[in-house]
Amino acid sequence: MESFGAYILTAFALVFVIEGALYALFPEQIRRMLAMALTMPPQSLRIFGASMVAVGFLLVTLIELLKF
Repeated sequence: MESFGAYILTAFALVFVIEGALYALFPEQIRRMLAMALTMPPQSLRIFGASMVAVGFLLVTLIELLKF
């Protein structure tokens, strides 16, 4: 069985791959989205970020329960 550290490094690598692909495929849309984020109040960004963390944890838990 692989170590927990290997799983974490793999997860970070996948984040880089997915984000890099988005920047490469949709550069103008990313620029617009970042500009929009600059105009949003910090509380809205915090709520969005916390929501994304919760969804991520739920997905990891679901994957572990279903053993994909």
